[in-house]
Amino acid sequence: MRKFFVAPSLAAALLLCATRPTVAQLSASEQTIAAAVDRHNAQALELLEQLVNINSGTMNFTGVRAVADVLRPRLEALGFTTRWVDGAAFHRAGHLVAEHPGPGPKLLLVGHLDTVFEPDNPFQKFERLDDSTARGPGVIDMKGGDVVALYALQALSDAGLLARMHVVFVLDGDEEEVGSPVRAARAALVEAATGAAAGMGFEDGAGDPRSAVISRRGDVDWTLTTTGVPGHSGQIFGSEIGAGAVFEASRILHQFYTTLAAQRYLTFSPGLALGGTAATLDSTETAGSARGKQNVVAQRMEVTGDLRTVSPAQLDAAKASMRRIVAAHLPKTDASIAFDDHYPPMAPTAGTHRLLAIYDRASQDLGLGTVVAVDPSKAGAADVAFVAARVPMLIDGIGLSGRDDHSAMETANLNRLPSQTKRAAITMWRLTEGGVRP
Repeated sequence: MRKFFVAPSLAAALLLCATRPTVAQLSASEQTIAAAVDRHNAQALELLEQLVNINSGTMNFTGVRAVADVLRPRLEALGFTTRWVDGAAFHRAGHLVAEHPGPGPKLLLVGHLDTVFEPDNPFQKFERLDDSTARGPGVIDMKGGDVVALYALQALSDAGLLARMHVVFVLDGDEEEVGSPVRAARAALVEAATGAAAGMGFEDGAGDPRSAVISRRGDVDWTLTTTGVPGHSGQIFGSEIGAGAVFEASRILHQFYTTLAAQRYLTFSPGLALGGTAATLDSTETAGSARGKQNVVAQRMEVTGDLRTVSPAQLDAAKASMRRIVAAHLPKTDASIAFDDHYPPMAPTAGTHRLLAIYDRASQDLGLGTVVAVDPSKAGAADVAFVAARVPMLIDGIGLSGRDDHSAMETANLNRLPSQTKRAAITMWRLTEGGVRP
């Protein structure tokens, strides 16, 4: 067998060519987009720091509006018409909605202005840890994603392409704690989604730029109330007293577990339980009070929890099963269950897979590698799910990635800001150039 010797310098050159990202698959316009992203990266980092340093906990209405006030003129400078949707009707600050008219298919971008960190939280400021990472409240969830979306639009404008695009960008002010009633709180987003051919959400996703979200589990709260006949504990299980409220709740929870726990992508968790002679939840249903005695049969029990499903069909079936279980009472007891739908599920569809393929192709053509779908069990609820039934092609989790969101260790990988921005911008342009229609 003939062997070939390659000089060290030539070997190094070949290795460099093999590993260097290629832009050979990008059109001239797309190369201009990518160059514009790099040119604006320093400005994007400055804006990210500015936004993170504004406290915008969901209930800090002034702070939420302040974030919108920073983004609004930047969007208007790109040719967007903006409006503020006041949140008084749903007890929140409100939303920023920006629309850029154009002849292309309507594209919906989804972001949010608020974070989980209220003004009384000690975690308040942007902090550079080194040249590639920074920590701060909302740095990835999701002020980083808002910056990705904004500078993708900036790059498209610099390339002279935005004028041909129809884009609506909705930045909700209450994603972390949705307002009530939910229908009112998401009316602006649902309206903006009407007629959209595709939608892109800029949450941080699973924290891995090799993945994106095309399916999310919904978030539904439930409250179980059981009642029984109070009396001396020595008479429990008898014909006059029966089983009591606590045993009835225990029966129901156990049957929830044995009936539903094996279903893929379905989870339910009782998070708070109060039982005794009296049991009362407070208005937030996150605390309450109970009292009783060891020798008195419990008269009342309250249990709250959540339910997460991957599709509307799975949600409906789970609710029906839970109601059937609740209705089969132990002797001398009664029970009821109430559901409070917060976030609907976003099921994977042919459309979500198609958009993922377009995004993946853009990533590969940029030399940034492949992108695959995140397991839905690792994708929590988010705003894009509210428009899943209206927008035929959806993708989410394509904002700035990092780790430990919703904690005082929330950290962004700043090196990923330009790459995520390029992916988003090229995908937006290809959706427009390809003329996709709803």
